[in-house]
Amino acid sequence: MNQQDLIKEIGHIRSMMEKSSKVLSISGLSGVLIGIYALLGAAAGYIVVYGFDSGFDYRDHYVTEPAVITNLIGIALVVLIASLTTGLWMARKKAKKARQYIWNPSSKAMLLVMAIPLMTGGLFSLVLLSKGYFSLIGATLLIFYGLSLTSGGIYTFKEVRWLGVLEILLGLCALLFPGYGLWFWAFGFGVLHIIYGFIVHKRYE
Repeated sequence: MNQQDLIKEIGHIRSMMEKSSKVLSISGLSGVLIGIYALLGAAAGYIVVYGFDSGFDYRDHYVTEPAVITNLIGIALVVLIASLTTGLWMARKKAKKARQYIWNPSSKAMLLVMAIPLMTGGLFSLVLLSKGYFSLIGATLLIFYGLSLTSGGIYTFKEVRWLGVLEILLGLCALLFPGYGLWFWAFGFGVLHIIYGFIVHKRYE
């Protein structure tokens, strides 16, 4: 075996080890679609709160009407369900094409470490909702979602961790400017997801 064959063999072994220890079935295009869903949801939320004739100036008042809150929760649930469905469907499709199993020890471990901050953030947001701290919910979701991504990123593409860091920073900025919470939410869950999706698709797919 010459040096070139040895290098190829080492690369093959490295690739096999990476596939067994990393979750590589995450689709970049699903990130783009999820970002689009978030932008559509943010637009719908803006219309529900401010209407069609409202300008884009700073908002220093907060939502307190029960009907508006119910509509916003409904929009958030639709975006969440659509995002989860799209992500799982495209991940399963990608894994099947690569002749891999979507559920393996690595994906289960990633799901566990991501679920803890996600569930904590969700419950904390419900507490904020019940106490009337509506202006903090968007920032809270960004921060805990970012923590979830940074935790789960060790099991998949490195871009997931960087996305998580940016989501955390964006959430902290949203705390400083509560009147712009919806805009931070749209940029974090929408624009950043689209950029991340394109990068992953170009590099790995």
